[in-house]
Amino acid sequence: MNLKSERRGIHVDQSELLCKKGCGYYGNPAWQGFCSKCWREEYHKARQKQIQEDWELAERLQREEEEAYASSQSTQGAQSLTFSKFEEKKTNEKTRKVTTVKKFFTASSRTGAKKVAQEKIVKQGQLGRERNADNILRDLKEIFTPSWELASPTEAEIQEAKAPSPSINRQASIETDRVSKEFIEFLKTYHKPGQDIYKQCKLFLDTMNHKRDLSIEEQSECAQDFYQNVAEKLQTRWKVPPEKVEKAMDQIEKYIMTRQYKYVFCPETTDDEKKDLAVQKRIRALHWVTPQMLCVPVNEEIPEVSDMVVKAITDIIEMDSKRVPRDKLACITKCSKHIFNAIKITKNEPASADDFLPTLIYIVLKGNPPRLQSNIQYITRFCNPSRLMTGEDGYYFTNLCCAVAFIEKLDAQSLNLSQEDFDRFMTGQTSPKKQESDSFSPDVCLGVKQMYKNLDLLSQLSERQERIVNEAKKLEKDLIDWTDGITKEVQDIVEKYPLEIKPKNQALAAIDSENVENDKLPPPLQPQVYAG
Repeated sequence: MNLKSERRGIHVDQSELLCKKGCGYYGNPAWQGFCSKCWREEYHKARQKQIQEDWELAERLQREEEEAYASSQSTQGAQSLTFSKFEEKKTNEKTRKVTTVKKFFTASSRTGAKKVAQEKIVKQGQLGRERNADNILRDLKEIFTPSWELASPTEAEIQEAKAPSPSINRQASIETDRVSKEFIEFLKTYHKPGQDIYKQCKLFLDTMNHKRDLSIEEQSECAQDFYQNVAEKLQTRWKVPPEKVEKAMDQIEKYIMTRQYKYVFCPETTDDEKKDLAVQKRIRALHWVTPQMLCVPVNEEIPEVSDMVVKAITDIIEMDSKRVPRDKLACITKCSKHIFNAIKITKNEPASADDFLPTLIYIVLKGNPPRLQSNIQYITRFCNPSRLMTGEDGYYFTNLCCAVAFIEKLDAQSLNLSQEDFDRFMTGQTSPKKQESDSFSPDVCLGVKQMYKNLDLLSQLSERQERIVNEAKKLEKDLIDWTDGITKEVQDIVEKYPLEIKPKNQALAAIDSENVENDKLPPPLQPQVYAG
């Protein structure tokens, strides 16, 4: 059995993408597997329970404080009452005396004070008449002019006008003005409901500007409630058709979130930025993952497929440049459709869900989108909930959340690798073998073949260098062990046969010396003559 048939593909059942409460809508890991509707219900239950507990605790503490205060005041009641009356009488008498003395020395200043007071009263009357006239004109203007033509600036717009205008702020201001004009032109087609929608949006923006101190979850709750209330009014009070309700909600979301983007996207009170850095670091560490490891059914050697992969990566990266949740979802949808087209061209048949998720994981690993977690959290918190619960946008977004969760928990077993190889790949000690140049089709560019040859050569050289380094370390260890062994043997011999140094003997006399008395030598031989 070949390796490909033994591989365990990444499979996600369709039921795993749905809400775990069984309502039929798509769930989301950010909502603990619930859809937005069920999550809000669970959130409201938990919140109401917490509020009730806090209310009971506050009432109990207040009763205890009142009882303690009442018991302490009962003992001091009579004394404090008489003392306070005495102090009040004394203060009034002192004030009356001081005022009487001042009258004798400030008589000439009374006329000037009267004139100043009269001028002040006249000015206040003039200002009051002017303000009343302005109020009347403004009321008449509001009666006979549509609300969107008044275009009264909100506090956020005033702050933006007063703030310095670097290039980014200028670009954001231009986009805000453009969106406002498009929103006003769109609402004109709704006539009376359009005016009410514009007033509701202005009121919501003013409310959000006064709720900057709330947590991001509470601001998200306010936005979701606003979406739900406006949608219900469009359907019930104004009897707007469902298709026009969806278009209106898209425009409302675009108008509101274009202004709220810089306040609610990746706020400092959350750990979204920390999660972004962790995911980016994780994806960079997994740069060695190949399509074969993920069982991706995409052949990038086909030019059309390669173009689709590049477009998918571009779309997922472009998501960060959008300011409206619906536009970010549109980028995810376009990326997913390019993935399906790439699979279809490769396999010559429609792609399945089991083929889509591994390819999406591969696209995320290859593209490493900026601020991925922040974008996912922003969409989850402030997107129109109906888009995330149903439709292709909700399906693709749920798969993206699953892909990110898979990348965060990716291990050796997920890629059918040994733990030793996985650790070596993660630490950068080595990399998987690249495709052999001989297996390329004749149409492949020579430069690509040469590139893979060079990569194979570098891989071989790296393996040889690693093998030489290991052998050198082994030789060094053997030399150290041999030196230690010889040293120990010498020490054992020295301990077993210690060296004894004897005292120095007296020096012997030389043969040619004149002192031959004590040499105890035999006498010299005398020559003898023999007669022959």
